[in-house]
Amino acid sequence: MTDLRTLSRSLADTYIDLYPQEATEALESAPLEEIVQLLRVQTPERAARILTRISTALAAAGLQQLRPALADRILGAMDPVGAALLVSSLPNAQRETLLTGLQPQLARELRELMDYPEGSAGRLMQPRAPSIPARHTAKQALARVRRLSPRDSGALLVTDAAGKLVGLARLVDVVRADPDTPLAQIAKSAPVRVHALTPREDIVELFSRYRLEFLPVVDIDDHLLGVIHQATVIQAAQEEAAGDLQAMVGVSREERALSSPLFAVRKRLPWLNINLVTAFLAAAVVGLFENTIAQFTALAVLLPVVAGQSGNTGAQALAVIMRGLALREIRLRQWQRVVFKEVAAGALNGIAIALVTGLGVLIWSHSVGLALVIACAMVLSMALAGLAGAAIPLLLTRVGLDPAQSASIILTTVTDIVGFFSFLGLATLLSRFL
Repeated sequence: MTDLRTLSRSLADTYIDLYPQEATEALESAPLEEIVQLLRVQTPERAARILTRISTALAAAGLQQLRPALADRILGAMDPVGAALLVSSLPNAQRETLLTGLQPQLARELRELMDYPEGSAGRLMQPRAPSIPARHTAKQALARVRRLSPRDSGALLVTDAAGKLVGLARLVDVVRADPDTPLAQIAKSAPVRVHALTPREDIVELFSRYRLEFLPVVDIDDHLLGVIHQATVIQAAQEEAAGDLQAMVGVSREERALSSPLFAVRKRLPWLNINLVTAFLAAAVVGLFENTIAQFTALAVLLPVVAGQSGNTGAQALAVIMRGLALREIRLRQWQRVVFKEVAAGALNGIAIALVTGLGVLIWSHSVGLALVIACAMVLSMALAGLAGAAIPLLLTRVGLDPAQSASIILTTVTDIVGFFSFLGLATLLSRFL
């Protein structure tokens, strides 16, 4: 029986190592008890890889059911950034219980990472950044390189006696140098660096602008705190993009596909109520023109056409501005240029759509007045929708709010009101021609 159990465990280990994607998919659908049992029989390194691959919510639930000593070994084997992210996802009480059971050094390291603001350089950095004193020679540096992981050996961070970052030495320059040459003479001064509170958007921009493989993180006195690797930034950017997609439709960034229904309801219901209030605002605008609609019933048929086109126009402008803000392609000081561009694009598209819409309505209703009203409403509503789609995320960013969290909800309300008001307002003014 022992031999069969050993063989079964060996096959499971081989499957996890050789087919990580398939193993992750199987674990995501497995009961939590089986995942915990699997973690208990793995080496800390393999268990750390498992927790890194599965969803954060599932990994956190499994971690809570492990013995403190085992949790300590697994978290110690994990990437510090990933470990801090996993621990920070726990409720406050469970987080403190887990941290209390860890080794003091590991617990202190995780607490320091979690103390940095969300999305800052401190949250993304590897605190165990390998550095070499400037007084060491090229020979001593090469001996140190042999003990580093491949990811850390492309270039060497050079520090002075006080731990301040003084330069960056490429490995190829160290190899070519005379063995007795001090690193201070080999290192290039003033490498690109960021402070621990630098926001993620600035970090992504630096990686893109300078084609960096890693980025040193320093404190206000230039002491080396850690290093951010390119893979960490890519993962963070992907998570941010996925979170923005959820936030734009009123879904919590923390919700996952396997989250409980109650969690989903608790996070979604407030935004659904907000949507309901905004829908009543749009309905109130329609109510203002109740007599006009009662007199010309064709207006009720055409209302969704105007609202739909203005909504799509606003959503296009919103998507472009959100991308520009996320990738730092635009700054708030460029708001006039950006807003003008979106208004002009909306108006020109509105003219083109108005010609098609007016012709279609003319053929359908045989009313020149109705075709003229909807054509004019289309141009006006699409131009204003472009204005709203550009201005709303810029205004939210200016006042320090997350544009991804509420921009789409505000935009939907504005485009509906603009579309309804422009169409029905023009119809009321030109009612004698209908």
